[in-house]
Amino acid sequence: MAEPGGHRPRERVTPATATTPRRRQGDPLHPGAWWLWALALGVAATRTTNPLLLALLVVVSAYVVAVRRPDAPWARSYGAFVKLALLVIAVRLLFAIVLGSPVPGTHVLLDLPEVPLPDWAQGIRLGGRVTAEALAFALYDGMKLATLLICVGAANALANPSRLLKSLPGALYEMGVAVVVALTFAPSLITDVQRLRAARRLRGRPDRGVRGLLQVGLPVLEGALERSVALAAAMDARGYGRTARVPAGVRRTTAALTLGGLLGVCAGTYGLLTAEGAAYGVPVLLAGLAAALAGLWLGGRRSPRTRYRPDHWDVRAWLVAGSGAAVAALLAVAAARDPAALHPGVVPLVAPALPLWPAAAVLAGLLPAFVTPAPTPEDTGKEPS
Repeated sequence: MAEPGGHRPRERVTPATATTPRRRQGDPLHPGAWWLWALALGVAATRTTNPLLLALLVVVSAYVVAVRRPDAPWARSYGAFVKLALLVIAVRLLFAIVLGSPVPGTHVLLDLPEVPLPDWAQGIRLGGRVTAEALAFALYDGMKLATLLICVGAANALANPSRLLKSLPGALYEMGVAVVVALTFAPSLITDVQRLRAARRLRGRPDRGVRGLLQVGLPVLEGALERSVALAAAMDARGYGRTARVPAGVRRTTAALTLGGLLGVCAGTYGLLTAEGAAYGVPVLLAGLAAALAGLWLGGRRSPRTRYRPDHWDVRAWLVAGSGAAVAALLAVAAARDPAALHPGVVPLVAPALPLWPAAAVLAGLLPAFVTPAPTPEDTGKEPS
């Protein structure tokens, strides 16, 4: 009801209305969950050389990317990772053809002329017989690395780098800024090249070849320099890089915990990879992780900052990260119990078979496609309509 004079009474702001809005079910997923899911799929890829299981891992990650990738410049890097993975497989096969392979075989496909090498190059062969067994071994080995690269590309396509930077601990903030700037530089550079090539085509000028590349390269570099200067000025005006004063004892404790924790992680990992250190590998690894996390927590005191609308680790994030961890754990168990199924032999050369329950375990990685929300304007970088 309006007061005399036509003025409406002011609404009183209560503490309940001044709080931040409650998180809705359709809000974006925590970016760390996407990275944990993708890295867990990559770990699963390292536990097998079965091409059918590796192809299934690629299909699972590609489906999740297809249904949950936002329409943003940083999300278009998945295709580049797929091309890089195909290049890795091609290079691995080329090395097996040119340099030979230690895998013996009887099915000769090519008989290339062999280049004689001096005595000090014993063990290296250029040319010679190329067998189907050697190519199959190289293909399986290359597919393992290619699958790992595709899983990392899925994380780059699904996790918003700016929101990932906001979720980093304070001790890693400066490093996170550098990484995010590096990740966002390439899409901006590609966008500038496409814009300038389109402008040259509209003016009837060549946009291909060496001449077109040289005439496009200078404006692109000039624009990149201008963006770098503007970004540096904006970051300096907002206080990036400023740190708080902490006592010298806290700094020394932070350095000791972080360095000791990293050494413990290295020693524990070495113990897990060797048969002699299997007894102490897990305790040393856990102790190193605890010390490193404590060092990061103490180091965060030097970087006091606030977060606007921080991303919360909710039930959906646990489900996404847990599905990837389940795939990695189940394939590790399968590799220990039935190594022949996850590492098919090539001598004698037989067609690989698809093990049923490891394949069903890989399909658990599809869970993020059903429990996560569709991309929102906040994820795509567009203004909500």
